[in-house]
Amino acid sequence: MKKIPIILIVFRFLLGPVMIALTYRFGAAIRFELVVLIILGLLSDIFDGIVARKAGVSSPELRRMDSQTDLVFWLCVGWCSWLLQPEIIIEYKIPIAIVFVMEAMTYVISFAKFGKETCTHAFLSKLWGLTLLTVFVSIIGFGYGGWAMKTAVFFGLVSHIDVFLIILLLPKWTYDVPSFYHAYLIRKGIAFKKNALFHESEK
Repeated sequence: MKKIPIILIVFRFLLGPVMIALTYRFGAAIRFELVVLIILGLLSDIFDGIVARKAGVSSPELRRMDSQTDLVFWLCVGWCSWLLQPEIIIEYKIPIAIVFVMEAMTYVISFAKFGKETCTHAFLSKLWGLTLLTVFVSIIGFGYGGWAMKTAVFFGLVSHIDVFLIILLLPKWTYDVPSFYHAYLIRKGIAFKKNALFHESEK
């Protein structure tokens, strides 16, 4: 059981390039299969952390690997969306570009302050992940952006603002911070209980 989290992370890491290769090879004929793979990728993301905490193997290194794998996976899914429906991506190119810049800035600010990338796994970031699932299933599965894209962009902006505030408020690098409010509590030395399903509990 202790090996399951790393297996799930590696599975998700490899899944992205496989999806891109399948999209190049089969194009729109493989829409349904791509949607299934996206859902499997998200499920692996949900359960790697849960299993790691249950097995007692959750660690900063594992959580950092999880975060970077998430980035690779969703970038690959976005690439598949571009290959299948470039017109939708072009239509929303400005807000998408803003979200990309904000993502890059979280790395710049975190490296400048802590010397390593951010690894918050915040609630709003998890919610953004669900909206990404929705929009990519909509684009890849049905060739539609619409409200799903607008929702994903909105939560992308809000979740990144939350991460910015978390980074600025934290006195030292910390992983699994639910929100900027919790970062404020950490800064003030106020204890709080984390949700065991989503974050490692305080020792």
